[in-house]
Amino acid sequence: MAYFGLTEEQEQLRKEVRAFAEREVLPHVSEWDEKSEFPHTVVKKLGEMGLMGVIFPEELGGAGMGYVEYVLAVEELSRVDGSVGIIVASHNSLCTNHIMLGGNDAQKKRWVSKLASGEWLGSWGLTEPGSGSDAGGMRTTAVKGDGGWVLNGSKTFITNGTYADCALVLAVTDKEKGTHGGISAFLVEKGTAGFRPGKKENKLGLRASDTAELIFENCVVPEENLIGEVGAGFKDAMRVLDGGRISIAALALGMARGALDAAVKYATQRKQFGKAISEFQAIQFKLATMATELDAAWLLTMRAAQMKDKGLKVTLESAMAKLYASEAACRICDEGVQIHGGYGFIKDYPAEKFYRDVKLCTIGEGTSEIQRMVISRELLKART
Repeated sequence: MAYFGLTEEQEQLRKEVRAFAEREVLPHVSEWDEKSEFPHTVVKKLGEMGLMGVIFPEELGGAGMGYVEYVLAVEELSRVDGSVGIIVASHNSLCTNHIMLGGNDAQKKRWVSKLASGEWLGSWGLTEPGSGSDAGGMRTTAVKGDGGWVLNGSKTFITNGTYADCALVLAVTDKEKGTHGGISAFLVEKGTAGFRPGKKENKLGLRASDTAELIFENCVVPEENLIGEVGAGFKDAMRVLDGGRISIAALALGMARGALDAAVKYATQRKQFGKAISEFQAIQFKLATMATELDAAWLLTMRAAQMKDKGLKVTLESAMAKLYASEAACRICDEGVQIHGGYGFIKDYPAEKFYRDVKLCTIGEGTSEIQRMVISRELLKART
């Protein structure tokens, strides 16, 4: 595919990230996956490259780039290993970005500078055991007391949860108001009394990415750790997710591209009935559909990224990109396994890992069903 519309600098970034992923990540993918091993060394190197702070200002330790560059970076990392892609995506677009959107200047200087430079790793806590798509069911509480806020409760399915140096956590501060002014955001640093990671999940895919519980038991955080206004946490979280859905679309694009590349390579090498299977129309049509869906997803994602860079509202466009890219990627990875036949079912080939990894994209940061709700709501709102 031609990467239409990229500047020379953006194309250079894409090539540099691809080279890094193939050099530093590819040799370890199978081992990390088998052991569910977090890639600490690679994450540190990504920080040195500026990729742990792609979308943040240079004066705060970031790379000073935009969402287009961010999409390219996440895509190229995920083309080799989606686990690395989601570590970068969650750190940038959820934890750090929430502080950037809701925090004051002092908070940005204190925490964004450490996160964007890669000195610290961040996590973001919204989901709970009984509260996923229904954020109104949140049960983690924060009660104002002497010396700050007291947090009690737990979060689940938190990316980077075990190893993060801090967590941006949503908690109920006024049960009566619910999502309409009753949820606030707090920054909790690692080592804070009463705060600890819980169970590390044993997952279907993206196994080198850490997914864990966060547990709060009478955890006291200072007043200055409140991010944004009291009651504004849910509203800010929805703004964060507008950007986060672009990164999940990029994650899906990367894994789909990796699956397509692997399928093309296999089809041109595998011979049946005396010729390469790429010469059979059945395989050619599969590859054609895979490539077309991938390009369509890429264009939707780039539209959302470019709009985000221009400061435009992207609620509709990011939901469309996330919905289509994630579902198209699942179809592409499924066909990748089919083209490999029996070899697509064993771990000697990359097809099965892309197939396992990509499913998360239709679930994380809002399921496909939630994306359809967001899209339809925005469409109808525009017509009233």
